[in-house]
Amino acid sequence: MSYEEIIYEPGKVARIYLNRPNYLNAQSWLLREELDDAFEKAVQDGQVGAIVLSGKGKSFSAGHDISTAEDKEYRQKIGKAGKNRYDRFYNMREICVENTLRWRNVPKPTIAMIHGYCIFAGWMIASAMDIIFAAENALFQPSHFQYYSVPWDLGPRKTKEVLFEHRFMTAWEVYEYGFINRVYSEEELEKETLAYAGRVADNYLHDPMRVRMVKFSTNHMMDAMGFSAEIETTFNNYGVMMGLQAKELPKPKDGGLARTNVAKENPELTKPWLDRIKRNDSMDE
Repeated sequence: MSYEEIIYEPGKVARIYLNRPNYLNAQSWLLREELDDAFEKAVQDGQVGAIVLSGKGKSFSAGHDISTAEDKEYRQKIGKAGKNRYDRFYNMREICVENTLRWRNVPKPTIAMIHGYCIFAGWMIASAMDIIFAAENALFQPSHFQYYSVPWDLGPRKTKEVLFEHRFMTAWEVYEYGFINRVYSEEELEKETLAYAGRVADNYLHDPMRVRMVKFSTNHMMDAMGFSAEIETTFNNYGVMMGLQAKELPKPKDGGLARTNVAKENPELTKPWLDRIKRNDSMDE
């Protein structure tokens, strides 16, 4: 498969780049198909020991592509335009849930490298990776989206707090709640991510079964606690939510589907509380 909307670079550490920088790497149907193919290509390549997922341009991903003409034309071409509610439901499940679960279970270590915006579907695909490193100026926006991993990523109370308010989270805030593993300056991010990925790849290529079993056993623990079942069930809830609400979406100048204008304003209202907590922590020391 040749790629139009991602870049794939094989190697000990395989690189997969989201490559729609003009749209802040909004995820079209084609892009997610190409991601699926690239992950499988890396799995089948015996020289690949780890996979790093990142985005070209200013951001990791601004979420789903919900309006570009090329995405609409491509869906029409492949028969995925969703002319009735059943088609729309199953198409969305295929492209947003089934493949994201596959990426979660790729049998090689996967690492997301986040910069700029990580909004909605950006959060989804990042969450499916094993490890997440981020630039300290990255901004994260979760929601009740199709692959609803957020309660697992942040915990139930933090999920409610953030989603009730609808706001961006900073890299340090999501780090505090365990969604990302490490935070670096924008200048250091790629170097440190690739250095870590190189060490992981060496371990995988030296003893692939040990690393695979660590991943499978950890994912199985989550599944035994209900992770995959919850993802499946909450997709149905998402379908009900979207089917029963008004179809008119906010215009891009008003923040679009993600209402990013509101999500940008609310962290400023929360900042005094966050700063106060930090001051109290330093006083306790």
